[in-house]
Amino acid sequence: MARTIIDLSIYLENDVVSDPPPFRPKIDYIDHAMSVPELAGFFPGLQQDDLPDGEAWAIERVELITHNGTHLDAPYHFASTMDRGDRAITIDEVPLDWCFQPGVKLDFRHFADGYVASAADVETELARIGHSLSPLEIVLVNTSAGQRYGQDDYVSAGCGMGYEATMYLLERGVRLTGTDGWSWDAPFVHTRERYLATGNAALIWEGHKAGRDIGYCHLEKLHNLEALPATGFTVACFPVKIRAASAGWTRAVAIIEQ
Repeated sequence: MARTIIDLSIYLENDVVSDPPPFRPKIDYIDHAMSVPELAGFFPGLQQDDLPDGEAWAIERVELITHNGTHLDAPYHFASTMDRGDRAITIDEVPLDWCFQPGVKLDFRHFADGYVASAADVETELARIGHSLSPLEIVLVNTSAGQRYGQDDYVSAGCGMGYEATMYLLERGVRLTGTDGWSWDAPFVHTRERYLATGNAALIWEGHKAGRDIGYCHLEKLHNLEALPATGFTVACFPVKIRAASAGWTRAVAIIEQ
């Protein structure tokens, strides 16, 4: 049996439009020469020429928020409660069983930027690929944002998943979902227009807020979903264990056994 592992994660990197300006990662690279004084501080009298090739170590100093890069959001990110009143779990409390399950890909690349996908859209796509959902399957949504990562319009690109689309998945036992967009919901720039036109605050973050009714997690800023089949793969997306946090970074991958 042959195994193929498909990387579904973006880089943590400087100078790429992966987030709005206030939230972008900052990485300082310290190379083998720059770090010599730090190493010499541990060993009085040590000279650079004493070291093999005159080199110490390479390290990086990274400034991040937990929602940079490909990451897994915990229910606590969405609200303080889940499951209609229970305390929302944080990323260190997410069941690891949720993070290693068969995957299903919904192809929503044809929807316009800012479109809010409905339960009917999910049902139509599942019928097209001939799949019935099973509990704990990981549902990934391939949007048009995936191909625009790193471009100036990335954070406003792609469709989003509305409340009823999200609840359609959760009511069938799905507990972990994902998107290659910046957000599970439609980008804020589009939601803002709908809010200004209607004054309806329920439109804001409606997919995320479904977690108040049924607790769930989702992956954001996935990559390379175009390489996946509709079914027949396993997703692994274990989050970094950060105490009491709303999210954790993950190297999400898809595994195909042939």
